[in-house]
Amino acid sequence: MARDLLIALRHRSDVLTTFFFFVIVVSLYPLGVGPERETLREIAPGVIWVAALLAAMLSLARMFGTDYADGTLEQLALTPQPLVVLVIAKVAAHWLTTGLPLVLVAPVLGLQFDLPADSLATLSWSLLIGTPVLSLLGSVGASLTLGVRGGAALTSLLVLPLYVPVLIFGAGAVAATVTGSGAHGHLTVLGAMLMIALVFAPWASAAALRISLE
Repeated sequence: MARDLLIALRHRSDVLTTFFFFVIVVSLYPLGVGPERETLREIAPGVIWVAALLAAMLSLARMFGTDYADGTLEQLALTPQPLVVLVIAKVAAHWLTTGLPLVLVAPVLGLQFDLPADSLATLSWSLLIGTPVLSLLGSVGASLTLGVRGGAALTSLLVLPLYVPVLIFGAGAVAATVTGSGAHGHLTVLGAMLMIALVFAPWASAAALRISLE
């Protein structure tokens, strides 16, 4: 994980591309929709969550692709540590460089949609719980398409259906807070998704990596 974080620090342009993609996409919507407060509050949860989902998908190709291309992944697979541990470390590094910046900047972007303070807090919590799920599920798709021509596009097609439930409950949590109905149920389901993904996704990714390396 430390190695991946160091590589991300040396190649800051990759990290900044994902970050500014998220910022630009979210910021363009208020300009295009107009200044109506009710309209902005209504579309804010979906806009921010869709932008976060697309930003996460942009960075999936580099989770294993660079190490696979230069042979580093094969060497890492020969270490005494289980391959599952390697996957967890890479997913953690991916989330720290991709998901965490989105979580931190999302409340600031939410101000453009005139979201109240409680909705901004729910937005942060939903992204904090949901973006690790995106990284975990994305690792499965990235490992399945490793070394395949056009793997980035194929990865997006594979993981997009898996991302839809996260999108629904993540945006639903914020929308429920805006309408005053409470976000506890949505956040609980997101937490359950995180637990399930944390248990099963690393094993599935490790199995797919073994097939790709063979």
